[in-house]
Amino acid sequence: MRLTRVHVETDLAPGREVALPEGPATHLARVLRHEVGDACVLFNGDGRDYHGRISVIGKREVRVAIDSAHEIARESPLRLVLLQGVARGEKMDLILQKATELGASAFHPLWSQRSEVKLDAARADKRLAHWRSVVASACEQSGRAAVPEVAAPLALAAALTALAPGGLRLILDPDGELAFSTLQADAAAPVLLAIGPEGGWSPLDREQLRAAGFQGLRLGPRILRTETAGLAAIAALQARFGDLA
Repeated sequence: MRLTRVHVETDLAPGREVALPEGPATHLARVLRHEVGDACVLFNGDGRDYHGRISVIGKREVRVAIDSAHEIARESPLRLVLLQGVARGEKMDLILQKATELGASAFHPLWSQRSEVKLDAARADKRLAHWRSVVASACEQSGRAAVPEVAAPLALAAALTALAPGGLRLILDPDGELAFSTLQADAAAPVLLAIGPEGGWSPLDREQLRAAGFQGLRLGPRILRTETAGLAAIAALQARFGDLA
């Protein structure tokens, strides 16, 4: 029987008893109807699964006693960073969820000239918290014990300036100079993949990306939607350089 995995943002160690946050506690006790003594797995993103059993189910808390810790080796050798133009509602959730399942290691949401989504500071903070929750839930489902970082959304120029130097930098372009069949990647360096929003990249966006070292990658003759493009490219890159066999 598959054990329920729960992400918690707290220190974990064998021998500790942990009070679960309200969301996971409700899910275990009210939705899944687990009982005291039932086994479950906690993880906090440090690369380990912590096996334990529910020790308390009360009106206001659920506690788990941790028995053991296990190193989890489910991270791809390909360090793939997705720079994603912010998409509307469920499209953005889908992108983050599936890219996490496919092994993306980090996300940089960004605003570009043709972005259709506009958020003030308060709404942006709420969306960021939601996106991080989506990624953590995708890790629960897919068995990952390392949770990809989701950076705060930035304007394209600011996001490009904030990037660490180096790495293979790609944008999808049916007329791009790089062919997927001959693409070369350095295992020691990350691959940065930039995908535009629903409206696509503007000429100014492309100028900024090119100035930051991004090259066009041909991944077929068709123009893909924002919620398709990144996932298709990640899957192809993982099959070529990562751990999708």
